[in-house]
Amino acid sequence: MKILITGANGQLGNELRNLLEKEMPGITLYADRDELDLTDGKAVEAFILDNDITHIVNCAAYTAVDRAEEEKRQCAAVNIDAVKNLAMAADANGAKIIHISTDYVFDGTNHRPYKESDKVNPISQYGTTKRQGETSLLALAPESIIIRTAWLYSSYGNNFIKTMLRLADSQKEVRVVCDQIGTPTYARDLARAILRILRSHQWVAGIFHFTDEGVASWYDFAHAIYRIAGKKVKLTPIPTEDFPTPATRPAYSVLDRSRIKATYGVEIPHWEESLEDCMKIMLAR
Repeated sequence: MKILITGANGQLGNELRNLLEKEMPGITLYADRDELDLTDGKAVEAFILDNDITHIVNCAAYTAVDRAEEEKRQCAAVNIDAVKNLAMAADANGAKIIHISTDYVFDGTNHRPYKESDKVNPISQYGTTKRQGETSLLALAPESIIIRTAWLYSSYGNNFIKTMLRLADSQKEVRVVCDQIGTPTYARDLARAILRILRSHQWVAGIFHFTDEGVASWYDFAHAIYRIAGKKVKLTPIPTEDFPTPATRPAYSVLDRSRIKATYGVEIPHWEESLEDCMKIMLAR
């Protein structure tokens, strides 16, 4: 098995690379760290052919949600064009793809967890490009697997946890949105789910949802972060309207995880349990 991880510098890419090196020592692993231009179709196809890649895990994405409202071309290049290039190269060379997508393909008007079959309706440039990436991938490489996830964090990179800890050290009061609901998800847990799929005796193509178990608001998430870190700071819940952003966020983005659990036997921890595991690593550094 020869695996290419794109976006290997990101939160998920780092977690996945470390996990695969530890748990699958017999594989040949290519961790793309910006050397490969995914928007260059010829370069992508040559790399996959020359290295006889059997599996691609596409963790690369333009994820600057607010900046995407202005940088539409850059966002589309990574979230749509690069996905098309990977899909065409994979199809031409017989490689399989696991592609990471997002809860932002939904508009957040549901009142129950979103299933894979629910109608999509992205309300931001980021969400729109990620959905277009999904449809392009399934059209060009229909045997691909798409995993939608949400509220990802890790000890690597920049994320909500690190922002909250920084604010606690510089402000007496931290105001956090309390009416956007989802599930904080440790990137290492998603990496374990991907490992489970790669090790599986079956390959079931299509769309799957994965987040950690449980439900929270951003305020709940921040409260748990400060509890675990032992930070004494005034945490104030605020409505979304008091924290305007260029991009509109889904108000409700809880994902139904039953399909990936039933198909691949994936075991998923509760978000608070995983948050403690991650923060032990972060706080020890």
